[in-house]
Amino acid sequence: MRNNRTDLAMECTAGLSKPIHGLEVRSCCQGAAETTFVRVLTPEASKRLGKAPGDYWTLQHPCMAGASPEERMRLAEMTAAELRRLLPDKGEVLVVGLGNRYMTADALGSRTVERIFVTRHLEQKGVRRLRSVSAMAPGVLGITGVETAEMVHGVVERTKPTAVIAVDALAAMDTDRICTTIQVANTGIQPGSGVGNHRAGLTLETLGIPVIAVGIPMVVHASVIARDALKQILRRDSEEEQAELMAEQLTRNLLGEMVVTPRNIDELVLHLADTLALAINAALQSEFTLDELSRRLH
Repeated sequence: MRNNRTDLAMECTAGLSKPIHGLEVRSCCQGAAETTFVRVLTPEASKRLGKAPGDYWTLQHPCMAGASPEERMRLAEMTAAELRRLLPDKGEVLVVGLGNRYMTADALGSRTVERIFVTRHLEQKGVRRLRSVSAMAPGVLGITGVETAEMVHGVVERTKPTAVIAVDALAAMDTDRICTTIQVANTGIQPGSGVGNHRAGLTLETLGIPVIAVGIPMVVHASVIARDALKQILRRDSEEEQAELMAEQLTRNLLGEMVVTPRNIDELVLHLADTLALAINAALQSEFTLDELSRRLH
């Protein structure tokens, strides 16, 4: 059953009572970092999880936003390795930063794009061959009056990239995953899905080229927090469904579809944008070391 409280495929697989045909899930730990790979292969699995068929890779680290420089490099390299697996070996890549740059919890995409090493305008000379990379942050419909998908489709038609990397803020179902989890998927993305404001999608079907979605959960629905609090009060796992219903009634009547984000989100977004940009730059410009790319971020 589709869970519209989370964009993370790994959360949709949690608590499954029995195996689903066409669903693969595996996890491993590397120090404090945990990676989970989810592959959705069949229409049945897609319907049960509410996720499009494809690969979903997540990396969770409890101190992702406050990681040491060495740990940040390691997390960026792990993410870059997954991006390299999904990207075409050659050809131009367009990086798209989704979301509203004037709303901090939704500014991850635009903040990441500001740090991308764009090279399409540079002459390809010198010892190192740079991969052609362009970037854009189209904004949101309420500000531009133009659908994000329409803008991206126009740029794709004009510049002819071989793939798109779309970066966006996500929503999670567990507060522990806020600002601690990176998801990379080859299924494309629905702008605004994290806050229930679905727009036209950026996918292989709509753009005609592979779309790799990269995101970090920045918000959680108020009903999720209420549910967790009620579960603690009820003190019994058997009452989870009751807690879910009570939380839904409580928040829908009093808070509507309110979402919650950490109070220091301004600082967190900047740190996480640095990590994502470093990972994307490393995946696209393999001739440079992580140290060299890190120095180019600012």
